[in-house]
Amino acid sequence: MDFNLSEKGENLRRKIRDFVNDVLIPLEGDAASFDEHENIRKPLLEEVRAKARAEGLWALQMPESRGGQGCSMVEMAACYEEMNRSIFGPVVFNSAAPDDGNMMLLEKVATPEQKERWLQPIVDGKIQSSFAMTEPAPGSGSDPSMMLTTATREGGEWVVRGTKHFITGAAESTHFILMAKTSDDPRKGLTAFLFHKDDPGWEVRRRIPIMGPEEHGGHCEIRFDGLRIPDENRLMNVGDGLKVTQIRLGPARLTHCMRWLGMAKRSLEIATEYVSHRESFGVRLADREGVQWLLGEAAMGIQMGRLLTMHAAWKLDSGEYARKEVSMAKVVVSETLHKAVDTAIQLCGARGYSRDTPLEWMYRYARQARLVDGASEVHKMVLSKALMKDGIDFWSWG
Repeated sequence: MDFNLSEKGENLRRKIRDFVNDVLIPLEGDAASFDEHENIRKPLLEEVRAKARAEGLWALQMPESRGGQGCSMVEMAACYEEMNRSIFGPVVFNSAAPDDGNMMLLEKVATPEQKERWLQPIVDGKIQSSFAMTEPAPGSGSDPSMMLTTATREGGEWVVRGTKHFITGAAESTHFILMAKTSDDPRKGLTAFLFHKDDPGWEVRRRIPIMGPEEHGGHCEIRFDGLRIPDENRLMNVGDGLKVTQIRLGPARLTHCMRWLGMAKRSLEIATEYVSHRESFGVRLADREGVQWLLGEAAMGIQMGRLLTMHAAWKLDSGEYARKEVSMAKVVVSETLHKAVDTAIQLCGARGYSRDTPLEWMYRYARQARLVDGASEVHKMVLSKALMKDGIDFWSWG
């Protein structure tokens, strides 16, 4: 197994690291860089996005023909990790969720006409997009078969009724991918649709307050009360909704892991810088055995997460779904992120708990990692089923 990056991947990784160090990290220390939801201000975002695009660091996940960089998943893994050493990073390079996952899905399954209308504006950074699947109880969460939002065919249109919640970016999104129930078939009962923010028959009911910092557009509850979608805006075939979710969520979960590893590494950068010069009772903190144990354990956890993520990325590049590999990475990396940031705060003491560093921002953000795109317990269920099915071959090299 060769862990060397391609020349292209390594060059991009280095350029992104320099951009993050020189442009983005300095912005984090200025309160004027943030909007009221603790994300980068939109006018500032547009400025630094223009710089990233000018340096050829735009939309790594998209083909060059669409204005992207045409990176493989392995190349993306290394580069996304570098991006999220800054809390502003992914959105600056047009590689943040949910746009990231939506772009990859549409590039794979949309028709040429749909790509031109619904995908290209996202790639160009002109608009935001959302993926509307999760519903309030007793509707669908990790189990799509529980979906209650319906799309009923009336002539050449589909009429949508129901409620979704925690839809990331919905308050500022222009294009939406919607999952709805079109029949009672347990395997072919869901269908995916595309709709525009200006289409009548739906509304954002509220922007749900959350514990952590928010993406642009928040996490919203939206209500459909007769939204009409032309059949030409259906994504794939009727009944292919479950397939759509599988195609989208696997790579999207893994790109979360890539980004989280970068944030975990940054938290240790902050901690190691502090303990390298801070003294207590005449001894530098970095020379204390207890501090060394904490740092060593956190560093080891990050490396384990990187190996799992790279293995899953390699599997995806090979054309496999890599379900169990993605699930393992998702569980380990989400827990590693929380552990790394918690360790960094502990080592930095009151300074880490204050807003003099981005650690408290990271800590609140990190808690969602074990929930989004499938709770850790759900992924462990997936792994258990794979183990029961495959037996000793669960650990096969092939």
